[in-house]
Amino acid sequence: MRNYMKPIRYGMVGGGRGGFIGHVHRTAASLDGHFVLVAGALSSNPSRADASAEELGIEPSRSYSTFEEMAEVESKRSDGIDAVVIVTPNHLHAAPAKTFLKAGMHVICDKPLTATLDEAKELHALAKNSDRVFALTHNYSGYPMIRQAREMVRCGEMGAIRLVQVEYPQGWLAEPLEETGDKKASWRTDPTRSGPGGCVADIGTHAYHLMRFVSELAVKDISAELTSFVPKRRVDDNVSVRLRFANGARGGLWASQVAIGHENGLRIRVYGETAALEWIQADPNYLWLSPIGEPRRLLTRAGAGAWPVSNRVCRVAAGHPEGYQEAFANIYSEVAVAIRAKEAGTPLDSRVSYPGIDDGLEGMQFIYACIESSSNDGKWVQLVN
Repeated sequence: MRNYMKPIRYGMVGGGRGGFIGHVHRTAASLDGHFVLVAGALSSNPSRADASAEELGIEPSRSYSTFEEMAEVESKRSDGIDAVVIVTPNHLHAAPAKTFLKAGMHVICDKPLTATLDEAKELHALAKNSDRVFALTHNYSGYPMIRQAREMVRCGEMGAIRLVQVEYPQGWLAEPLEETGDKKASWRTDPTRSGPGGCVADIGTHAYHLMRFVSELAVKDISAELTSFVPKRRVDDNVSVRLRFANGARGGLWASQVAIGHENGLRIRVYGETAALEWIQADPNYLWLSPIGEPRRLLTRAGAGAWPVSNRVCRVAAGHPEGYQEAFANIYSEVAVAIRAKEAGTPLDSRVSYPGIDDGLEGMQFIYACIESSSNDGKWVQLVN
């Protein structure tokens, strides 16, 4: 994945001192040499923004107090940023994304796309009418063995898909951390900042995107139950969803942030007429294949049985584990290829795959469909995609 072309200059909105996801994005962006951070509006607190910029080696003149200022100034510089990375709470995704698109810059945004469906529709229309790349960091789709799982489904290795099950349990919000001042918990459980969805937006959208990415099945309708188990919590912290796919297959999605004992338990199972697949994020270098009537087989990243689509996004030989950060970097590397193709006016390599604005809108539609269904005692709600 290494690339020695001139790095893509980017600025970051959010992601200052003390933030987890900002550091993850910066590491992923730098891992393959495709991107270089040169500007930022890293915090709404000017002194914190400047201190964060200094730590990251950003020139003082390119540390901005607002994203509006950054977009305006950088768009006029001969060495201005080519792209922006947005790593703010959900309610602060839409405004900077629109501002930088209008300023002619590519956008890489953390998920979910926005805080509200109306914002998502507006941003989707703007991005589709733009000639800029818009990427959404559903990073789990960057794992090599997830790429292989999708290709095996595409090629009919499983036969017709019958069932897809995905789960994403965490336990870190089993107590009311938002009442302790915990920053990560506070905004995720505040509907004015997270949007109306809690767990369903934060990790449910990851599970949903992974289900769609691997199976590529269109979802017809869903029946959901959203629960807030922690007293006084204003958003859901547990999600159970039944799905009916357009081809007649069925699915189940469970996401929870009150599942004590779980750290980040993302898992997907796909059952076809002739075989089944299972992948577990905690052990991501392996993919289990179960052909009907045969012993279960373990496929390893870059090992025997690995397909070219998987090997393409590997960095080291079999037996050397790759994980979360590398998968995240794969998304950035794919986006870099797309940005360079866009700038050069050349066709995009058909092997390149990254989540985009359509995935973002669908994720928001999924959130709102779950809320509607749950509010009506699990009523089946149509989800068109």
